[in-house]
Amino acid sequence: MATNRPTTKPQKTAKPITPIARRLMVTWLIWLAYRLLGLPIFISIFNPSSPDIVGGIAWQALWLVPALILTPWILRGRSPYALLISSMFTLVYLGASGVVLFTRIYGSSWAEIAVYAMDFLLLLAINVWLFILLKRLPSMNNVVKKPRQ
Repeated sequence: MATNRPTTKPQKTAKPITPIARRLMVTWLIWLAYRLLGLPIFISIFNPSSPDIVGGIAWQALWLVPALILTPWILRGRSPYALLISSMFTLVYLGASGVVLFTRIYGSSWAEIAVYAMDFLLLLAINVWLFILLKRLPSMNNVVKKPRQ
């Protein structure tokens, strides 16, 4: 016995972007604060040579200039193009953080390794949230342009 099934495909429901954008924003702000203040303070505490905290903060601020420029785009979390560029920069930060973590594994204390591991994990979370958000945002290719009049 044949049954009549509808031939229309079920429509995909759009997944919400607000929770992911909020997670990205919170993780981004935590990482910025951790990288700017937490990392130099903890390294000064745990490193036997106890480097200067103010110099460490100044050094991190210099390295965070591109991230600070990207911050408004990350906080808005709406523009696919801006988030794609942000994703490229954060992947570079993630790679650099991984290299630093890898080099610190040999010859550093466990506490110092944990400080760098926290930086790496925060950047990994940022990249995961960015990829999920980019997947949920409207496509950049299927934009219907209005005809000129």
